[in-house]
Amino acid sequence: MLKIGNYNTLPVVKIVDFGVYLDGGEGREILLPRRYVGRLPEVGDKLDVFVYTDSEDRLIATTEHPVATVGEFAYMQVTQVNRVGAFLDWGLSGKNLLVPFREQRSAMRDGGIYLVYVYLDDVTGRVAASAKVDKFLGNVIADYKRGDKVDALIIEHNESGYKAIVDNLHNGLFYNSDIYSPLVLEQHIEASVKNVRPDGKIDLVPVRNMLERTDEIARLIMKKIEADGVLRVTDKSSPEEIRERFGCSKKDYKKAIGSLYRKRLILLEDDAIVMGEMKR
Repeated sequence: MLKIGNYNTLPVVKIVDFGVYLDGGEGREILLPRRYVGRLPEVGDKLDVFVYTDSEDRLIATTEHPVATVGEFAYMQVTQVNRVGAFLDWGLSGKNLLVPFREQRSAMRDGGIYLVYVYLDDVTGRVAASAKVDKFLGNVIADYKRGDKVDALIIEHNESGYKAIVDNLHNGLFYNSDIYSPLVLEQHIEASVKNVRPDGKIDLVPVRNMLERTDEIARLIMKKIEADGVLRVTDKSSPEEIRERFGCSKKDYKKAIGSLYRKRLILLEDDAIVMGEMKR
């Protein structure tokens, strides 16, 4: 079945001077303009293309890659605002993406960058976008278990942490206590599921941050021991003291201590941490 606003693998049915026609099913032939055709194919060859409708509602294929496909969230920039709505730079030559006025949270401005959801309008058959993103989230059950890897789009930073969109379906949150270095807004990162809450929202931990965070804390611990000869902050210290001294949770601090101890870089005393055998 043809997926408008998404990628399709379609067979070539006709070759003409200005491009090739692809079989779109149900008697539909879809033009792939010549400028998007590399090596000239033969009839019957299958091509991977993105399919959308042009300004006259004709199906068109391209080998270009849009910023987002139907069912995805992305940040896009407004290129024009007119009487029908705002048009976004979709990443396709000569084709912008419409956000109708009814799908704008507030009036969009030329040049502004906005988070939108790309959808297929069931009435018109056209691909469009909506800035009212909340209505497209949390509509299916969050079927994840602890440790599952997901894609997370970072959309907001608040006093609790970083809000994210998980796998283009769910609301997620990275708590400040689980983050050692700042995350970048508007970026996709790989994350690990920490917990799925009863309301379907998902608590996350950055995958790349896990080892980086432990290594960085370990380096800070060694730096302080090398400077003072001893460190009085141990795994028995309060979470508040650990966070004040090292900017991390007690759990992460204990992971770093464990890593250093296994490498024999530190020795653990009752009320202190000192240099280990490998550093003497």
